[in-house]
Amino acid sequence: MSVIVTNTPANLVAKAATSTIPIVFTTASDPVKLGLVASLDRPGGNVTGVASVSAEVAPKRLAFLHELIPAATSFALLVNPNDSLVTEVGSREMELAARRLGLELRVLQASAERDFEQVFANIVQLRAGGLIINTGTFFTNHSEQLAALALRYSVPAIFQFRRFVAAGGLASYSGSSTENYRLAGDYAGRILKGEKPANLPVQQSTKIELFINLKTAKAFGITVPKTLLVAADEIIE
Repeated sequence: MSVIVTNTPANLVAKAATSTIPIVFTTASDPVKLGLVASLDRPGGNVTGVASVSAEVAPKRLAFLHELIPAATSFALLVNPNDSLVTEVGSREMELAARRLGLELRVLQASAERDFEQVFANIVQLRAGGLIINTGTFFTNHSEQLAALALRYSVPAIFQFRRFVAAGGLASYSGSSTENYRLAGDYAGRILKGEKPANLPVQQSTKIELFINLKTAKAFGITVPKTLLVAADEIIE
């Protein structure tokens, strides 16, 4: 028997619950910093899995949004204060990226669904050029709602997953979920055949995906540069 766990809070709960049942995780955070494994090469214990490059590519979301809206000098970053590790890392990396690009970054918070409406009203009031939504299970679970609000308030926004773009969000950029699950499934199969998690190094998925909603871009009066159209894995129209 083995368990595949697909988000950071569940990863931590599963690890705390058992030291004997094999656990295969997928995470966009550093599994060593999370305490899931002792090291990437030698996980130890009953846990191993797949770490995507989502955390490392997060600042690129700001760069893409700036490329889509070059006249904007101020952007907003939405974080969940209850997700302290993801928020701390995401905010620090995004602020460094904003500084490199000479942009102002306004950090807004939401930890409950009721906060979303006020967040988008604040973005309009601040006249931010666009919104970067930080990673995390809470925002992922509400990605369609966030996309709908971005459309209603005419806020160009970028997130982590394709489902946000399919629901009307402007763009997404992150490590490939499909690749992560494929690699995790491979490890689960190997464990079922007798291999030990402690002997399976944490795999690092390197496939990156960019999705753009061209219909949303046109609705916002945004001309998508040809470089991004060529780079995109999928253009949704």
